[in-house]
Amino acid sequence: MMRGALALLLGLEDDMEVVAQVAAGDAIVAAAARERPDVALLDIELPGCSGLDAAAELRTACPQCRVLILTTFGRPGYLRRAMEAGAAGFLVKDGPVEELAAAIRRVLAGETVVDPALAAAALSAGPNPLTPREREVLVASADGATVADVAAKVHLSESTVRNYLSSAIGKTGTRNRMEAVREARQQGWL
Repeated sequence: MMRGALALLLGLEDDMEVVAQVAAGDAIVAAAARERPDVALLDIELPGCSGLDAAAELRTACPQCRVLILTTFGRPGYLRRAMEAGAAGFLVKDGPVEELAAAIRRVLAGETVVDPALAAAALSAGPNPLTPREREVLVASADGATVADVAAKVHLSESTVRNYLSSAIGKTGTRNRMEAVREARQQGWL
């Protein structure tokens, strides 16, 4: 419903045409390759693959397409990851549609557009302290999997998984891996 409403509102702009709508992250690159949009408006949380992963894929598959992330998840870690994935903009969904249309125009003109409050929060938050392997192990353990299950899933020994989990727990300032997963998600690090 939200996607359809946004497409309808943006379609009312004289200088914009919505050329595609997709319901799953893993359909974004194919739709962009087919339709060749100037700007892709993506959310972070999508079935199939995240908007952040799709943004990174779009950078390679459709380099002419600029990416603008529009999400309810206004977290510094997500902003940082979006910029690293090649996004040209990052906005939170609580603004008026006129601001979104203006942001799309600015992104199309080559500017980078970031929600100012979120940019300030991202600067004060600092970088993601977790290594890629620590993130991978936390994600694999998020559903309560045993250390043995996580080790098999990520192709590491159980003692190495324990070391990564311990390190992630320490870096997140939490008491156990489930709290570490929760904190890392809250910060936008996963």
